[in-house]
Amino acid sequence: MTPPPYVPGHHLLDGRTAVITAAAGAGIGGATARRFLEEGARIVIGDAHERRLKESAAALAAEFGAGKVAALPCDVTDEGQVNALLELAEEQHGRLDIVVNNAGLGGTADLVEMTDEQWSKVLDVTLNGTFRCTRAALRRMKATGSGGVIVNNASVVGWRAQRGQAHYAAAKAGVMALTRCAAMEAAEFGVRVNAVSPSLALHPHLVKVTTPELLAELTEREAFGRHAEPWEVANVIVFLAGDYASYMTGETVSVSSQHA
Repeated sequence: MTPPPYVPGHHLLDGRTAVITAAAGAGIGGATARRFLEEGARIVIGDAHERRLKESAAALAAEFGAGKVAALPCDVTDEGQVNALLELAEEQHGRLDIVVNNAGLGGTADLVEMTDEQWSKVLDVTLNGTFRCTRAALRRMKATGSGGVIVNNASVVGWRAQRGQAHYAAAKAGVMALTRCAAMEAAEFGVRVNAVSPSLALHPHLVKVTTPELLAELTEREAFGRHAEPWEVANVIVFLAGDYASYMTGETVSVSSQHA
C-alpha cells in the first residue's frame, strides 16, 4: 500500500515557538521541524551532528524564512547544551511554547553479550536525555506561568518485546513512565506532557543501522503492509502540540498499524 498524500498545513501552531531535538536530517525530528513550520511555528532545532544540523537549518530557513529557524548543536547528555538550546529559543523569540524531545539512540545486542557501556549509552541518550530536556523545559515553563507543551518520542518497543533491543526497550518504556509522572506534576502550572509511540517510520538513518531482513520482518507486522513516513508521525506530534489536544496529558499515543 502506498502512503497517502502529504497533508498541507492548517495554521495549527501559528505564533508559537518550538524546540525540537535531534531534528537534523530526514528522520522524525526533521519531519517534525518541517511540519511545525508549515503549521506556522517558529523553531529552534538541535542535534549532535553539527554538519547535518547546519545544512538542515539552512535549507529550512531558505524555504520558510531566516526569522523562523534557528539552530544550535546539542548533545542531550550534556545539561549545559540542553539549557543553551532552550535559552536560544527565549532569546530569539521571547518565549518557549513547545518542546519536542526526539533525541534517541538505538542499537542491537543480545542481553548476554551486551556490555555496560552499550546499555548505559543508550539509556543516557534516550531516557536520561529526555529527562534532562523535560526538566529544563518545565523549569522555564513553570517560572513564566504561561503554560506550554512537551511531546516525547517513545516507541512501541517500550510495550512489545523485540530481540536485541533490551536497552532501547527499557529506555523507551522509561520515557513513557517519565511522561506520565511529569504530566501529573506539570498540570498544576498549565503544561501538558504527552508522548508518541511509533512502530516503524523508515528513514535513511534507520536503514544504516538495521538489516534489510529485520526491516522486512517489521514491515510485515504492519496492517497496511508498509512502514510509516516520518511526516505521518510528525502529524501526530503536531496534534499533541496544538489546541486540539487541550485535554490530553500523560498519554502515549501509538502511531502504528501493527496487528493487534
